Amino acid sequence: MGTRRTTLPGVGTQYDFTTHAGQHLSVVVHQDGRRFIGFYSDDDPDSCQASIPLSPEEATAVAHLIDTAPIDAVRTDGIDLVTEHIPVGRRSPYAGRLLGDTGARTRTGASIVAVLRRTSAHPSPGPDFRFAMGDTLVAVGTREGVDALTTIIAEG
Repeated sequence: MGTRRTTLPGVGTQYDFTTHAGQHLSVVVHQDGRRFIGFYSDDDPDSCQASIPLSPEEATAVAHLIDTAPIDAVRTDGIDLVTEHIPVGRRSPYAGRLLGDTGARTRTGASIVAVLRRTSAHPSPGPDFRFAMGDTLVAVGTREGVDALTTIIAEG
């Protein structure tokens, strides 16, 4: 079993998964919140046999069906909150810049609650935290806010 994450510049992130039985599927998470599940042939792992588009709500429903832990989305006064991992890619205008430069919370309402690096994790980064290329931001907010933050980090 193995999982691989690939940043798709200008598109989003692709997550590839191979089961113990050697079956391959992938999930592509677009910057606008759309998700696609792709299924691949055992004999040609690069050829997608079928692709199923999912709205953010459908993706959440499928995740809840698959997740063995009976945990619902966090709810606060009727507002659903989501958590997303957002890569700081090569083309991000924020690689090498401060978190405060993003204006993330003011512009989107979403919060960056942690930054993951290859060798460390930085919980609750302040506005003076400097992003590096390859960082993964852990963001929490509404679906719309987190999607807007993903676009800001990718495009500015």
